[in-house]
Amino acid sequence: MKICAVICEYNPFHNGHLYQLSEARRLSGADAILCIMSGCFVQRGEAAVMDKFTRAKHAVLGGADVVIELPAVFATSNAELFAKGAISLLSAIPAVTTLCFGAENADKAAFLKAASLLNDEPKEISEKIKDLTAKGVSYAKARTEAWADVMPNNLLSSPNNILGVEYTRAILAKHASIDILPIQRIGSGYRETAMQEDFSSASAIRTAIQAKGDYSTALPAYVKTDLPTDLTDRLDALEKYAILSRKECEIAKVCDCTEGLENAFKKAAVECASLEETLTSARYTSSRIRRIALQNLLKIDEAFIRECLYSPLYLRVLAVKKAYPEILSALAQASLPLIARAHDEDCLDGVAKRAYDVDRFAESVHALLYKPSNLRTIFL
Repeated sequence: MKICAVICEYNPFHNGHLYQLSEARRLSGADAILCIMSGCFVQRGEAAVMDKFTRAKHAVLGGADVVIELPAVFATSNAELFAKGAISLLSAIPAVTTLCFGAENADKAAFLKAASLLNDEPKEISEKIKDLTAKGVSYAKARTEAWADVMPNNLLSSPNNILGVEYTRAILAKHASIDILPIQRIGSGYRETAMQEDFSSASAIRTAIQAKGDYSTALPAYVKTDLPTDLTDRLDALEKYAILSRKECEIAKVCDCTEGLENAFKKAAVECASLEETLTSARYTSSRIRRIALQNLLKIDEAFIRECLYSPLYLRVLAVKKAYPEILSALAQASLPLIARAHDEDCLDGVAKRAYDVDRFAESVHALLYKPSNLRTIFL
């Protein structure tokens, strides 16, 4: 069996995702489509608008054969660690031969060249990035500027391209036998908040839901039925509580919490209405601020993330096409434990057990924000 993988969040699943899954199956020639999906929280440091089992169900209804969870330690991390975590799991599955991802630019050769360049960064580029960040430029912007003259197709200038490059870097660094299949995005850009007729971004759809606007043409009917009517953001209050309840030295251990940011978080938690609005600046992006606050809440520190990267974890199945039992047989050939039914997790210990406990804690926190689902692994 040959499996084409898709790394995703589906927050929520929309027509663009439906198109990508269809194209992934057509262009890869794979026997099955596997989605590795963020759980209750996503890479921008936000709570997913629906629980992970419901979103996994939507993926299977939309064309996936199986959905496994990207553990929270990776799902809530920056692009590099997000990608490394996903590839570490996919590379443990022998049947996974292709990774498909949406991109603003679908030039496979450009992604391979960009990944090779970044994996062997010249000293002069590193020095330029260091100089720019010292002047108050964010790391992401500094890296884009430093590489601007040599990076093919300027692949560091847009979010999906950046993730595609990081996926490719991780594949090359791990020497994984996984080919890449970039697919040109259609419709709205990643961060566009204006609705389009058929293909709107997830950001635009979430904005429309919050504004009680019309988003019906952008989603499959089965997704619209499950969407919550209230998307009020209550995560900030929980994050402030977590900041107030932990010592500065503990907060400082969170990934990307550098240069005394822990002190700024402590002050903002007491004095300010919004952590994101108060601490976001030219130097610190809003996504970085949200991720730090979220990982502090979930008690995920950088040392643990890196420990998880180099330890065998698990493949937790969230949903699977019942009519295709062979897919679970293929996953069972992986070098990681397969968690598909109740008590399968009893076999976990060490780092894997700790990572799984973080996932369960994240489920509990998410249930405080949105109506919890009674769903568990779904066989459709």
